[in-house]
Amino acid sequence: QVHLVESGGGLVQAGGSLRLSCAHSGSIFSINTMGWYRQAPGKQRELVATITSAGSTNYADSVKGRFTISRDSAKNTVYLHMNSLKPEDTAVYYCHYSALGANQYWGQGTQVTVSS
Repeated sequence: QVHLVESGGGLVQAGGSLRLSCAHSGSIFSINTMGWYRQAPGKQRELVATITSAGSTNYADSVKGRFTISRDSAKNTVYLHMNSLKPEDTAVYYCHYSALGANQYWGQGTQVTVSS
């Protein structure tokens, strides 16, 4: 069992910044991928960014150059640094864990609202 707890969402003006955190605990495989996904009202959940245990990252085209994903293994935490936020970034952001041979897990989500 893996537990993921997100924090750091909120209301911000366009052009502003936020940092999301995902604290993870439980039976974490040493080789894994952590990621952030988001879901806006009426839309499907979509990939934002992922980071492997080796540090390789992947970003959606819509956030490249504005968002940065990172992880602190000592703190068992994954971060999403979001800069130059736009109203279209408004969504519920979910932390995700996956590993080969293991179940995938989702956090409960944190709301990010960007006002114009």
